[in-house]
This record gives sequence, structure tokens and C-alpha cells, in this order.
Amino acid sequence: DPVAVEQRLGSGRLACPGCSGVLAGWGSARRRQVRDTDAVLWIVPRRARCTGCRVTHVLLPVVLLVRRADTAAVIGAGLTAKATGAGHRLIAALLGRPPETVRGWLRRFAGRVEAVRAVFTGWCRDLTPDPVLPGPAGSAWADAIAAVLAVAAAMGARFSVGEVPVVLFDLPAKEGPKNG
Repeated sequence: DPVAVEQRLGSGRLACPGCSGVLAGWGSARRRQVRDTDAVLWIVPRRARCTGCRVTHVLLPVVLLVRRADTAAVIGAGLTAKATGAGHRLIAALLGRPPETVRGWLRRFAGRVEAVRAVFTGWCRDLTPDPVLPGPAGSAWADAIAAVLAVAAAMGARFSVGEVPVVLFDLPAKEGPKNG
């Protein structure tokens, strides 16, 4: 919420991730194009500067991930599809993205699957007084996605924002081996 960010910047309630100093407004970052599920978004992120260490930071909306040209919903849909067994070419076709882009997302996530599962499981415990943690989902990848989805549900409930949207799609049925 840009209005809430401006209020927090103006009142000194945003902390520097590097030194915990106070962040203050520092103009805007460059205008950038980001691909969403069904449209292109033009984003002008807010920039802030730490009053302690003097480092500047770009404040991205929650729908974006650092250094990605697609929204978190699009990338999340691709990661979720991978957890169900889809390959990068099928995911790319379903999302309308280049196969190389999707393969990059999957490789990056694959190197961090266990760390993602552990961090999101911890957040799930922290967000709810009586958490219902996801059980084993069948693979390390699926376990990590289940933990992310559990945190999305917990955040929606805890902060009264309703259901946190997650983009999912049905994959075509896999064909069996061809004879002959």
C-alpha cells in the first residue's frame, strides 16, 4: 500500500535492513515494466535512504520479487506447477513465458528448497497461536510450496486481509508411455 509506506517513511517507522537505522524518503526508482498473470504493470517503486548508514534502498510492492520481471503470483504459479510434476517447457507454455525464464526460476528455487521450507514453517508457527503445520507433501519441493501456502493462509487470517491470492492452474493429464 503506497499510502501506508509513505506514512511509515514520514513517521520514521521503516528500519534499514542493514543497520536498523531509520529510513527516510529519497525519491523514486526508475519506472519498470513487470508482467502479471494477464497484463503488464508499470511500477515506479519508492526509494528510501537510511539516516544512519546512508545506504539507499528500493522499496518494492509486495507483489514483486527482487530482480524479476514477473510478479510473485506468476512465479509462484510456476513453482507450484513444478511441485506437481510439470516440467519447465509445460510451465512456460501455460504461463506464456520463455522456457529459459521458467528454467531460471526453477533452478534458483531448487537450490533453496530446504531453506524455504524451514523459514516458512517457522513463520507459520510464529503467525498463528495454534498452527496447523502442513504434513509431508511427497517431495522436498512440494513440502516447501505447502509451507509457503500455509503462511499465505496464516497471514490472511492474522491480519484480517482475507484469503491471500495464490495463482494455481490445472495441468493437463500426463500421457502414459507410447507403445510401438
